[in-house]
Amino acid sequence: MYENILHHGIQPIHIALLCMIFLDQAPQHLASIRRLKSDLADIIEPDFGLLDQLVRLEVLTRRQLAKVRSERTVFERSDALLDLLVSEDQCDKFIVALQRTGQQHVANFLSQHGG
Repeated sequence: MYENILHHGIQPIHIALLCMIFLDQAPQHLASIRRLKSDLADIIEPDFGLLDQLVRLEVLTRRQLAKVRSERTVFERSDALLDLLVSEDQCDKFIVALQRTGQQHVANFLSQHGG
């Protein structure tokens, strides 16, 4: 692949610059989730498939699932769930789970960093 890029006249310095630009614009979902936690807790719906989807995607363990489900209110369940998201990989899978459970509006909200 590198030879193919060089064949088209793209210099190594340009490749490095493109990589830096790409990395700087990589989604930072974990930071957004932390910053928007209160708003997210008000709008996500954990009870109708989202938690099960997160277990399937290996974001949550069965023990974590039980802990989240044991919370009394939907807002407390949402807070408990959001507290368990500690890596970018988990957050990326969280967005996939939102999309798969009909919560695209929440995924869009996160992808736009609350905008």
